Amino acid sequence: MYKIILWRLGQGLLTLFLASVIIFAATEILPGDVAEAILGQSRTEEALATLREEMGLNRPALVRYLDWLNGLLTGDLGTSLATKRPVADMIESRLWNTVRLALLAAAISVPLSLSLGLWAAMRAGGRIDKTLAVSTLALIAVPEFFIGLVLMKLFAVELKWLSATANTRPYYDFWDNFRALALPVATLSFAVLAHMMRMTRSSVINIFTSPYLEMAALKGLPKRHLVLRHALPNALSPILTVIALNLSYMVSGVIIVETVFGVPGLTRLLIDGVTLRDIPLIQACAMIFGSVYILLNLLADVLSIMSNPRLRYPK
Repeated sequence: MYKIILWRLGQGLLTLFLASVIIFAATEILPGDVAEAILGQSRTEEALATLREEMGLNRPALVRYLDWLNGLLTGDLGTSLATKRPVADMIESRLWNTVRLALLAAAISVPLSLSLGLWAAMRAGGRIDKTLAVSTLALIAVPEFFIGLVLMKLFAVELKWLSATANTRPYYDFWDNFRALALPVATLSFAVLAHMMRMTRSSVINIFTSPYLEMAALKGLPKRHLVLRHALPNALSPILTVIALNLSYMVSGVIIVETVFGVPGLTRLLIDGVTLRDIPLIQACAMIFGSVYILLNLLADVLSIMSNPRLRYPK
């Protein structure tokens, strides 16, 4: 088991390296650069060349990539070409807004999806199971931005219960923060809840067909006992995998939700960087999103391996 985990970790590091290459190459092919954005339409070729020389934009791409990669390994994300501020300081001021949104959505969606999945599995084929199946299929089919716009229209525009924007302030009390974050958190939770609930239900129902569970049922054990003590522990491997994969899917969901609700997080910082062609800022934000996605997928692999009894207790 440990050899497999080490192999997966090695693959994860290689994937992170390839992601850095792809991100750097993608920023290289962006039209224009920060020098053109700063000088504007009235620029001259001489002024443009001088500014590019000062910013180091005329160095070979390989040299710039190696410098950037070395900075990543040492914790130095570089300096913004547009504002001359350290990129790490710019990200630090926005990172908590993005992390808070993802953590709140995970804290709501994971327990709720497990509870609903177990509830549906205990009543498989019944009215509750069918209702949840239809509801989750509808959620899977609808994109996040549409869910966000519907919630915004209903609760912010029509009922005026909640805020349409997610701007929070340090002096806000609990209710003000709740009104600001409720809609983006709900939108992001709906985006991942359906997949996790359906996987929980299907995994537990598949375990129900095992001979040992059929024997336990014939002995008269209560269904709740069968589910919680026997079926759920043996269904954890696919459930943990789909939870980790859906949490990694939150990376793309956060980008969409932050854009819809105007959350002052990493997404807005990334958009500002693209507008100004601020390459170090774009690379740092993209690398953060990519690293989180890769690491959560790696976590899904490791949890799947560790929760597999055949690998934990080999013959």
